[in-house]
Amino acid sequence: MSEQKEKTSWQDTLSDWLISIIVAVVLAFGIRTFIVEPYLVSGPSMMPTLQDRERLIVNKFIYYTREPKRGEVIVFKYPSDTRRDFIKRVIAVGGDTVEIVDGHTIVNDKEVKEAFIKEPFHSNYRKTVIPEGHVFVMGDNRNNSEDSRFKDVGFVNLSLIKGKASVIFWPVSQARALP
Repeated sequence: MSEQKEKTSWQDTLSDWLISIIVAVVLAFGIRTFIVEPYLVSGPSMMPTLQDRERLIVNKFIYYTREPKRGEVIVFKYPSDTRRDFIKRVIAVGGDTVEIVDGHTIVNDKEVKEAFIKEPFHSNYRKTVIPEGHVFVMGDNRNNSEDSRFKDVGFVNLSLIKGKASVIFWPVSQARALP
């Protein structure tokens, strides 16, 4: 009788562990797919806001409840190669007009104050209306950013947006929430 009890106990323990592992994997997959995802910043296009090799948390859930807003930093699938992810700042949303005149960004006929940009830039972009269901994005390091000003990126379809950059968690000394 004790041999049967010992065997059942061993099988129960193994079963409990297996169920716990399966539940943990399903939860991790669900959280990463629908709620948050880690992201590694690659390159200087978002300096000084984000540094190369910083790691951050992307809030994927937020855009199930609303669309991106001007000024938010987002992660999206690169339109020309959706296997790649890009991180940029939303400058204008669907229905807005955007233009750049000698490095001054103008949205809806008002100059945008951009204290976060790395250095003055001197590009121009003709006045354009952003189509509904899209956003216009630029990196904070305007002189070193492939963004909506360029044909390969262009207007970013909302369906390509993965989420909002929310928290920098690595390196720990630089940990902070993004506005």
